[in-house]
Amino acid sequence: MRWRDVKHNKTNKQETIIKEDNSNPCASLFSRFKSFLTDSFLITTPITYLVIYLVLNGGEDFAQNRAYGWSLILGISAVIILFFWYVKQQTPGMKAYSLKIVTLKYQKITFLQAALRYIATLVSIISIFLMFLPFLHKQKKSFQDLISRTIIIDE
Repeated sequence: MRWRDVKHNKTNKQETIIKEDNSNPCASLFSRFKSFLTDSFLITTPITYLVIYLVLNGGEDFAQNRAYGWSLILGISAVIILFFWYVKQQTPGMKAYSLKIVTLKYQKITFLQAALRYIATLVSIISIFLMFLPFLHKQKKSFQDLISRTIIIDE
C-alpha cells in the first residue's frame, strides 16, 4: 500500500486488518514464575514443615537425616503436584493466574508426561543454566517443556 493512499484515506479496510500472532502459545514467563512461587508456598512449604517437625522431630533430626527428609518432602510434593497436573491440568498457583498445562497439540497431558515434567523441573532448579533457558529459547519454553513435550498456556 502506498503512503499517498493511506494519507488520503483511500485504503481498502480488508487489507488493513492485522492478523494475530500465534507464534508463541506459551504463557508469559512472569505469570509462570508467579504460579511457581504460589505453588511453592501453598504446597511445598507446608510439607517441609510437616516433615521437619512432625516426622523427624525437629531441625536437628532433619540435619542428621537430610537425604531421608528431602526424599519425603519431594516424594509427597510429587504426588500432590502430579495429581493436580494429571487430573486438573493445573496446580493451585496455575489456577490463580489462569494457566493450564497441555500437550503440544493442546490436549490433556499423560501421567508419564507429568512425571517426566516433574523430574525435569527438579533438574532445572538444580542447574543454573537450565533455569535461564526460557530467556534464551525462541518460544520461551523451559527445559521441562522441551523434555516432556508440554506447554503452559493462558486459560
